[in-house]
Amino acid sequence: MSTEDVVMVIKKTHFTVKLHRTLLEVDLKEGAKKVLEDVLEAKPILRESLGFLFQTIIPLDVPLKDIESVKVDKKGQVKIAIPSRRDIVIPLESKESRRLVEKMNEIIPLEKERAIKDLQESEKTRKAFEPRFAEARAGAEASERIR
Repeated sequence: MSTEDVVMVIKKTHFTVKLHRTLLEVDLKEGAKKVLEDVLEAKPILRESLGFLFQTIIPLDVPLKDIESVKVDKKGQVKIAIPSRRDIVIPLESKESRRLVEKMNEIIPLEKERAIKDLQESEKTRKAFEPRFAEARAGAEASERIR
């Protein structure tokens, strides 16, 4: 993630929360969890396969398009609901929580809309090139039969 797309940063003693235009990033600052987080974030394949197991102890980066809801809970902490994952709770002060939730609720719909448009564009592109792919497959199959 580039620093240019950072919308908000909240620095705490043990972690930093960075809200990007497309991603929520929670980075630990120290300890064994920090080392494990660094390993998981450096290896996307590990993050995809083991991320579910470690999400309760290590906050992983979350694409905004995947977030179902974000709110401030009774304790004043940020609670993020993500389908097919355990909820993430970020322990912030009440004022910080409200600011972050307000900003996230502002940009999450924009990111979801952008993701839908990207998906629609890729579908249009796939449909436009489908005849060419079919021709190429037919040609490859014909040349394979000739061998």
